[in-house]
Amino acid sequence: MKETPDLYGAFPRLDRDQLAKLARVGERRTTSAGEILQAAGESPEEFIVVLDGTVAVVEELGRPERVVAVHGPLRFLGEIGIVSGRPLFLTAMALEPGQVLAVPLDRLKELVQHDPRLADLVLRAFLIRRSLDCSLGAGFAIIGSRFSADTRRLRDFAARNRLPHHWIDLETDAEADRLLRELGVERNETPVVIWRGEVLRNPENARLAAAVGLRRAAPVESVWDLIIVGAGPAGLAAAVYGASEGLATVVLDAVATGGQAGTASRIENYLGFPAGISGAELADRAELQARRFGAEITVPATAVALEERDGHQVVLLDNETRISGRAVLIASGVRYRQLDLRGLNAFTSASVYYAATEAEANLCRNDPVVVVGGGNSAGQAAVFLAQHAADVLLVVRGNDLGQDMSRYLADRIEQTVGIQVAVHSELREVRGTCAMEEVVVEDLKTGECRTVPAKALFVFIGGIPHVGWLGGAIDLDDRGFALTGSQLAGRKTLETSRRGVFAVGDVRSGSVKRVAAAVGDGAFAIRMVHEHLHPTHSP
Repeated sequence: MKETPDLYGAFPRLDRDQLAKLARVGERRTTSAGEILQAAGESPEEFIVVLDGTVAVVEELGRPERVVAVHGPLRFLGEIGIVSGRPLFLTAMALEPGQVLAVPLDRLKELVQHDPRLADLVLRAFLIRRSLDCSLGAGFAIIGSRFSADTRRLRDFAARNRLPHHWIDLETDAEADRLLRELGVERNETPVVIWRGEVLRNPENARLAAAVGLRRAAPVESVWDLIIVGAGPAGLAAAVYGASEGLATVVLDAVATGGQAGTASRIENYLGFPAGISGAELADRAELQARRFGAEITVPATAVALEERDGHQVVLLDNETRISGRAVLIASGVRYRQLDLRGLNAFTSASVYYAATEAEANLCRNDPVVVVGGGNSAGQAAVFLAQHAADVLLVVRGNDLGQDMSRYLADRIEQTVGIQVAVHSELREVRGTCAMEEVVVEDLKTGECRTVPAKALFVFIGGIPHVGWLGGAIDLDDRGFALTGSQLAGRKTLETSRRGVFAVGDVRSGSVKRVAAAVGDGAFAIRMVHEHLHPTHSP
């Protein structure tokens, strides 16, 4: 079988110097045709390099026809799970007799600490492989109707966590009913998730996370130094700096790492990435960095209350778990504001989106779509979707595209073929029979309404602070954002009205709604946490 070409940097070949370094800490092994070198669902203990022969990476053992990649000599096997400690989604199988080099993961970690070029090569390849696997629909399967709210919930959870999967729509896929019969599943039991031969009937997000190895039990810690609620850029930055400075740090998030930034197709104005970086890759890199310093990250973990007990801050989770800490950092961000629009509810599950990633783009390929919003999130979505959709209409309430959007992004939109912009305009209605077919757009200056074809609607109209779980535990401004520092009497910078509780990122009153600003908040907050924990000798 022919070796898969390395078109994107996902399948690089090691050079002789890199191989020699690995050989000094690894073991050469002879392999036979059909031998399983890595199995889906298992957490690998070794980093494997192909020395002789070829190895196929297949979606599922027993289905070798579903080949994702073929590797030859000097290529290495594996996925991002090798560095994140999670199970693999794909199986690696030797196609012919050959030889491999097996390096224990602890020895690999020691080696890459002194060889940044090798570390960058491996990490970049694993991140790109995960992106390709998601695009190919490798991994587990979700079977359910596009009109089901639970199907949409599972699809969104998988997409936000960058979990390789494919969706089989009961409404349009001819194979759906046959698969359900083979599995012994009734239509009214859907959605179901199929993974490694197991059928999960309408699982909760936590059950799915546990099944695919996303959620791990947090190590027992009587009292954490720092509890971070929210794993967006601010929360992850705080985790990196807190853990690297010796704080016992745990991060909790109800949905996924990355926050809203994790759904951005490309962030082009973040320092140090001249070609831009996707929100997903930024989130993955930050998570790996935080874990490397010893931070514990638990997803999904939904905070429902903040209490105080025995002189410690206590975060209560929806499963009634209580997590105690000496300090708490609120980085729960905002939730996308939803449109109040006539006819919209009928299409929410099937055609309305609050993120624009590869997963959403694949669902509306070659269809006309509408994006609503005038900020950077809306602009990034429009540019990205223009590469996939037939036409993109960007509806902006303001009079000027650059009013709330970075200038570089506004210029990009004006130069992009396939994007039309309707300024000083709003949506008035969504229409369709079984699926969305068109929207009504009103010009706010003239009052004129026009009908525009649309198969999908992407909404980016600002956010509502996610503070309901706090239940009045801290003071908020008149818009619901957390008051901190100089906005209150006698409080440290970023400290809320409750001593030892800090707020950073989008949830903080007066914050700049940019990724770089959120990261700065999270990093600076650690100094304030140290001052709280050690008043006389903060770093």
